[in-house]
Amino acid sequence: MPGHNAALPALIHPRRVIGGREFDFDREVAVMAIINRTPDSFFDQGATFALDKAVAAALQAIADGADWVDIGGVKFAPGPPVPVEQEIDRVVPVVLALRGAGAVISVDTFHPAVARAAIEAGADVINDTTGIHDPLMADVVADSDATLVVTHSLARPRMPHPAPRYGDVVTEVAEFLRERTELALSRGIPAERIIIDPGHDLNKNTRHSLEAHSAPARNRRSRLPDPGRGLQQGLHRRDPGPSP
Repeated sequence: MPGHNAALPALIHPRRVIGGREFDFDREVAVMAIINRTPDSFFDQGATFALDKAVAAALQAIADGADWVDIGGVKFAPGPPVPVEQEIDRVVPVVLALRGAGAVISVDTFHPAVARAAIEAGADVINDTTGIHDPLMADVVADSDATLVVTHSLARPRMPHPAPRYGDVVTEVAEFLRERTELALSRGIPAERIIIDPGHDLNKNTRHSLEAHSAPARNRRSRLPDPGRGLQQGLHRRDPGPSP
C-alpha cells in the first residue's frame, strides 16, 4: 500500500483522507487485505466466495489490523467474461456490509459500471488492475470522491499474455503508468486521489516483478510518473513462468 522510501523524493500529497481515515504516508504504510469473492481464485480456490464467508474474512482482517480491504468479484487471470450484473452482485453486498467497519473499502474492477455501483454502495477506492483500459473508468471516479489505483498490466482484460517480455521492465512500466496517470488527470481526477501500482506478477514473471519492486533501493523508481505520488505494492504468490 502507499508509502514512502527514503531514496525517493518527498511525497506531494503524503497526508490523505481516504474513506474517512487520515493517512500520513510520510510516516506509515497502509496494509491491505484481499477478499476474493470469486469461485476460482488462484489463492483460496473460492474459500471466500460465499457472501457470509467474504464478510467474515473481511471483518477478521480488520480486527487483525488491516487498514484497507480490497474486494474482487472477477479474478485477473484469463477466463470467460463474467457479466457486469453478476460482478456487481458479488462485490456490492460486501461493500454494504463493511460500511462503518473502520477500514478503507476498495473494489478491484475494470468495468466502469461496476465501479459506479460500488462507489454508490460506499466504496472509497477503485483498484483498476488494467490501468484504465476503459477511459470511462476515469470519468466514473472523477465524478465521485473515490481514489483510483492505476495498475500496470499488459493483457486485455481476462485475456492471456504468455511469456511476457520486456527490454527494460522498469522503464516500460514507468512509461505505461505515466501515460495512464496523465489520462486520469486529464479526465478530472485530482493528483491527491491517484495511486500507482507497478503490478507485481501481473503479466510479469518473478524476475520482472522483483526488478520493478526493488527499484527504490537503486533509486530507479524515480522513473515512475511523479515519484511523489502514492505507491501501492501488491505481493502475490503466482508466477507465469520463466522468460528471457
